[in-house]
Amino acid sequence: MPFADLADARINYRFDGADDAPLLMLSNSLGTNLSMWDAQMPALIREHRVLRYDGRGHGQSEATEGPYAIDALGRDVLALLDMLGMERVQFCGLSMGGMVGQWLGVHAPQRISRLVLCNTAARIGTPEIWNARIETVNKGGMAAIVDGVVARWYTERFRASAPGAIEATRQMLLTTPAKGYVASCAAVRDMDQRESISRIATPTLVISGAHDPVTTPSDCRFLVERIGGARYVELDAAHLSNVEAPAAFTSALTAFLAQPH
Repeated sequence: MPFADLADARINYRFDGADDAPLLMLSNSLGTNLSMWDAQMPALIREHRVLRYDGRGHGQSEATEGPYAIDALGRDVLALLDMLGMERVQFCGLSMGGMVGQWLGVHAPQRISRLVLCNTAARIGTPEIWNARIETVNKGGMAAIVDGVVARWYTERFRASAPGAIEATRQMLLTTPAKGYVASCAAVRDMDQRESISRIATPTLVISGAHDPVTTPSDCRFLVERIGGARYVELDAAHLSNVEAPAAFTSALTAFLAQPH
């Protein structure tokens, strides 16, 4: 897969789909890599040229010195698009990717034609929660948090019925550089977009998981209430709804992208 050498980071990215198809960019969650979207790809590439990337400090992208900030992660997206010569894309982000999407919708609306915010929130948790997570990883590495993260990301039912997906998630987490993970935790810790999101005017879909303890349905409805004209879909899933309910997630996403706006 190719790499983009941005001003201060090397970012891993890949394209799938026809070169002349409408552009769709996917942004993954904290602790994962671009393979988290694999279940969506067969359907998406029928109508779109899909650009996936590993966020800074994740996957094969460079783990630069932290802490990171959501606005810096948003600027990574803009720099990548600039390097690739892309003026405007449809953007779908989940969890931390959705936080980046919110920032782009506020600060770079001319670059985003449609916005899909999945299992995300304008603010998540408290500084104490994130500082404890950072301390745990600094002391014990990614292995110290894997079981707890997986338990929050998926329902008990799915964890019992889909061992392959659970193991793939565990491996994504375990292979995420601890340095990049804690730097990204700081970005989430310090983010508060509750006031700014009302400035988003891009056509927006918000997808939530009915059983998501991380970014709850009420967190997602908060986004819908403040983003003018935003649409809402709630799936029978927890946090990684695109993995736990792939068919329903993909259907909601493709239907939204296909609608006239």
